[in-house]
Amino acid sequence: MLKDTIIQECLIILKRDDVKAEFKNILAPFIELIIKQIYPYLYLCLIFVIISFLLHLGIFILLLRNKGIFSKI
Repeated sequence: MLKDTIIQECLIILKRDDVKAEFKNILAPFIELIIKQIYPYLYLCLIFVIISFLLHLGIFILLLRNKGIFSKI
């Protein structure tokens, strides 16, 4: 019973706008640091996705060319 009361009080406090804003202000530097650390990996993943798309597009064109649909390409 006491545990439920404490949890409910914590939830009520966390729902207040000023607490939410302060929580965001506290976590903002950590989130920015994490994002700065993973930027190279995001760019690397984006490059791999673009390369994969181009390879799939090339394979698709080769398949259509063998079927005779795009024989002029």
